[in-house]
Amino acid sequence: MRLNDVKPQKGSKKRRKRVGRGISAGQGASAGLGMRGQKSRSGSSTRPGFEGGQQPLYRRIPKLKGFPVVNRKIYTTINVEKLASLAANSEVTLASLKESGIVTSVKGPLKILGNGELGVPLNVQAAAFTGQARSKIEAAGGSCHVLD
Repeated sequence: MRLNDVKPQKGSKKRRKRVGRGISAGQGASAGLGMRGQKSRSGSSTRPGFEGGQQPLYRRIPKLKGFPVVNRKIYTTINVEKLASLAANSEVTLASLKESGIVTSVKGPLKILGNGELGVPLNVQAAAFTGQARSKIEAAGGSCHVLD
């Protein structure tokens, strides 16, 4: 076999049909596009997303910036500064905070946030701590225990 012997397989190359070149050519006059109307004209028919003048889908749906979290955890949050009024070395739980009146309504598990200063050592038991809250509690000589 030589390079000048190489040619495409028989039947693989087919001439394109020249449409709209008279009735004897088989696809004359309307060139297989039907009689009249938008889809029979030259050029592309309609742009992508066009719905015949109806308000298109991409304009009907609301443009939201982001999506809501489906199973969002809702915490009862409290800042470190509120814990400063408690006695030193006391156990801090959601129940004890509600009992002392620092927390009035329980929306979910307790989360400690890091706003404010803390000067007393406390043993805090909560579902979650922010990084600042954990460092401030431990700097005051207290401890943080994460509940399940």
